[in-house]
Amino acid sequence: MLNEIYSAQKESCEKAIAALKRDFTTLRTGKVNINILDNVTVDYYGSMTALNQVATVLASDASTITITPWEKSMIKAISSAIQAANIGVNPNSDGECVKLFFPPMTIEQRQENVKRSKAMGEKAKVAVRNIRKDANDDVKKLEKDKAVSEDESKKGQEEVQKITDAYNTKIDTLVKDKEAELLKV
Repeated sequence: MLNEIYSAQKESCEKAIAALKRDFTTLRTGKVNINILDNVTVDYYGSMTALNQVATVLASDASTITITPWEKSMIKAISSAIQAANIGVNPNSDGECVKLFFPPMTIEQRQENVKRSKAMGEKAKVAVRNIRKDANDDVKKLEKDKAVSEDESKKGQEEVQKITDAYNTKIDTLVKDKEAELLKV
């Protein structure tokens, strides 16, 4: 029974780590990443649709993203959606595609992204702590229901804490690595 609680906790913590990595892809580093456009939605015949569902999005070089819509009539809507998303660049259209030219990042922008990455890491740690609380509640419930002894409950809570510590260490490492990547010129 305790092993089921541990595996459920580990599975939930892995999801928190995956969410953190997904959040990190929205941060701009020295070279452009098409994931910066993941949250951009376009009005496609009355329904809001993800940009990558209406156009081909490519990083043509380290500082340029090219967006080629599947329908030429979408160029204006794509340009408007990118401006509304406020990602830090203005879209340039040549009638065929939309290009985003990213200037080199300033030190201030890099430091701002480092702050954002730390906030994302803290959010992931909060999620892991909430998962720990749920796991501890499950262990205490087993003790209350007389399914495990008091000693087993204590050992179970210690194991839950060890798992939590391991995932917090993983998060710290991911944040530190992202910080180094962001500050590297």
